[in-house]
Amino acid sequence: MTQFRFGISTLPPDGDDAVFLDEIAAKGHRALELPFVTGFPWKEKRCRTFGELAAARDVRLSIHAPYFAVLTVQEDDKGAQCLAALEHTMKLGRWMSAPTIVAHLGNTHGEEPATLMDRVRERLATVEPKVTAIGVGLGLETAGSERSFGSLGDIAQLAEEFNFVRPVIDWAHVHAITGGGLVSKDAFLSVFGFLKESFPGWMIQPLHAQFTDNEFGKAGEIRHIPYGTGSLRVTPLLEAAIEAGVSMNLISEAREDESHEAIWVEAKAVLERTAPTGAGRPISSSAISFPGSIPVRLEGQHFHPVGLDRPVRLSNIDKPFFPADGYTKGDLIQYYASVAPVLLPHLAGRPISMSRYPDGIDGPSFYEKRAPGHQPEWMRMVPVPSDSQGGIIEFLLADSREALMWFANMGCVEVHPFHSRFDRLDMPDYAIFDFDPSEGSDWDQVVAAARLLGVALGQLGLVGYPKLSGSRGLHVYVPLEPNHSYTRVRRFVGEVGAYLAAANPDDVTMEWDKPKRKGKVFVDHNRNAFGQTVAAAYSVRPRPGAPVSAPLTWDEVGTVRNGGINIANLWDRLQRFGDLFAPVVAGGQTLNEAETALGIGSTEDG
Repeated sequence: MTQFRFGISTLPPDGDDAVFLDEIAAKGHRALELPFVTGFPWKEKRCRTFGELAAARDVRLSIHAPYFAVLTVQEDDKGAQCLAALEHTMKLGRWMSAPTIVAHLGNTHGEEPATLMDRVRERLATVEPKVTAIGVGLGLETAGSERSFGSLGDIAQLAEEFNFVRPVIDWAHVHAITGGGLVSKDAFLSVFGFLKESFPGWMIQPLHAQFTDNEFGKAGEIRHIPYGTGSLRVTPLLEAAIEAGVSMNLISEAREDESHEAIWVEAKAVLERTAPTGAGRPISSSAISFPGSIPVRLEGQHFHPVGLDRPVRLSNIDKPFFPADGYTKGDLIQYYASVAPVLLPHLAGRPISMSRYPDGIDGPSFYEKRAPGHQPEWMRMVPVPSDSQGGIIEFLLADSREALMWFANMGCVEVHPFHSRFDRLDMPDYAIFDFDPSEGSDWDQVVAAARLLGVALGQLGLVGYPKLSGSRGLHVYVPLEPNHSYTRVRRFVGEVGAYLAAANPDDVTMEWDKPKRKGKVFVDHNRNAFGQTVAAAYSVRPRPGAPVSAPLTWDEVGTVRNGGINIANLWDRLQRFGDLFAPVVAGGQTLNEAETALGIGSTEDG
């Protein structure tokens, strides 16, 4: 189901911020953009307090960066000043818990698009190490005139390269640059279609957008005008968003309060008219606000989700699965449906081992590898050789939102994918360092071991990406090109693990005998063997609190612990950080130079 927030762009008057926000909330506004377009009027203390007051009223904040903070400026010294201003705006956003700031790309200066794109890439690459860990997206606003840089296609290219970039659609700008093209639902649908094709789902759910009526000419936007005096309307926009299934935070940038109100009144009428009737109840049973909540209808003994591309039959959705927390099987199913846009790229092409808890986490559990035979006919299977099963068995793939929902309905609390994809099944495309705390060891030792690995990987010319296991330990993934055998990857992890144990023998061990591991963190290099699996990024773990195996920044290793990120609070984190594991999907590293440095060669018989 599409979720919609409406708000305005304005600064509160001097006085009581709580009263101002009460007035905003009383009007039904659930978003607010603070236009810091001329400078930075607020200090950290007010930002933090304002953010807390807004959160208590369920008002989602964003900040518009200063107009001078652009990326296409020609002079290097001015470019550095612009980057500093953007970085500071993102820090203000973090203090306010705003997931996104908004910025203009800048003027074209009459230069070629390729020249401008190269300059913007260079500037973003410069600021990337400073802002990735801030946890605020840099929203790049679509251009509204020929003299401004930044088409939606340009922004899509940048977002593909820089994980902290987000698209911000200024609908008035798009309307102007297309010569008044956004006058029908179909016109808006074409833009939503491009968005869904060009950006990962987590980046546009919800979509941050701006709206006002405007006057335009051959070169694009001229000025904003009172709502209703131009040709841009909110009705076909919302109708298209609902049909496309795109949630949106829509900010009115009108100059007049009367225009704000007119846009909101028209928007409410659309939402009331298009509200689903008789669509059924939600899958979830808890108070968690899942993105894209899916309604279900009860037919006989089973529930049938509404509005999916493939049919899924669900059962016992109110069965307690996390009894201490009040979370049900329906909550688990809805979680995987909601997280699908970010999770599916990590599962693409990977056979899935099913870890089933049919009666919830307090009941019995078992692993099931072979496709059971009663799965929907649309679910894809791939043949996998199995020594334990004595031949080839068919594994299932999780390649759609509906497939994830089916797995969850089968009681698969967690998702366990192969380290390789079916088209190159013998070639894993990442190495895993699994830091498993043994009896008598503590979290500080896990952190020390992971940080030591981060240093070691850097010395070997490699980059690793940490994530909480969601249980007791930490995982660090090293993305690889799929041209390394399992034997080679396992040997590499074992060799590095041995160096870690030698460098920090008080905290790290490679000892296979469990009694000898006591009081230390075990580096399990055998997790990299063919057929072994580890809970995927964003997988739920079968523990109280419904924790998630969530990716971290390296700065967070040691400050965020297992259990701190769960099915209820992951969503704001995704909006702020994006998919921190996207580089793992991209791969791109090889072990050749690292193996040479370790003196282990690259033969496959190791």
